Amino acid sequence: MSEANDKTIALNVRLKPSESSAHPRATNYTNVSVAQGIAYVDFGFIEPTLLAAIAKTAKDGQAAPKGLDGTLVTRVAMGVDVLARLHQQIQQILVGLREARQPKPKA
Repeated sequence: MSEANDKTIALNVRLKPSESSAHPRATNYTNVSVAQGIAYVDFGFIEPTLLAAIAKTAKDGQAAPKGLDGTLVTRVAMGVDVLARLHQQIQQILVGLREARQPKPKA
């Protein structure tokens, strides 16, 4: 009998674009929800002028709207294990970006 091994290995993966994924889509809003062990990541787009108007309203001390409409760009469903790996990858990228912004000490 073989035992399950939780070891992570690095592989070079090349994804070929499909017709619907050949062109990048702009998103400026995300939402993640989980139901029955599946994570749903929604990527959306809200008009930047609308966001700016809401920010100005809030800055001026006026009540913000109770909701707003945007466009769902795409929804991705993934297992929670894949979501955890995505989290690790995002963390690695953010740490790298933070380190790249930090001034290097002079020798």
